[in-house]
Amino acid sequence: MGRRSRQIPIAVDQFVNTLFGGWADETISSVAWRKRCESKGWAFLRALIDTLFFWQDNHCRSAWESELYRKQLPPELRGNQ
Repeated sequence: MGRRSRQIPIAVDQFVNTLFGGWADETISSVAWRKRCESKGWAFLRALIDTLFFWQDNHCRSAWESELYRKQLPPELRGNQ
């Protein structure tokens, strides 16, 4: 899959997250992992997303780690992570 075909769904995901009050550069999967202990709703959403992405182990956690370590940025902007 090309870079553009991976980036567009992520951009849409981040846009939807922003529409519902989330941070502009964070995906719904990352939020679901980060807030999973705050309520049963977030815990359910995390489990649902992980089930939908069944071919990826711990999808939501991986999305959160990607945000944490700035893996979504171009290599020259990631710094010394």
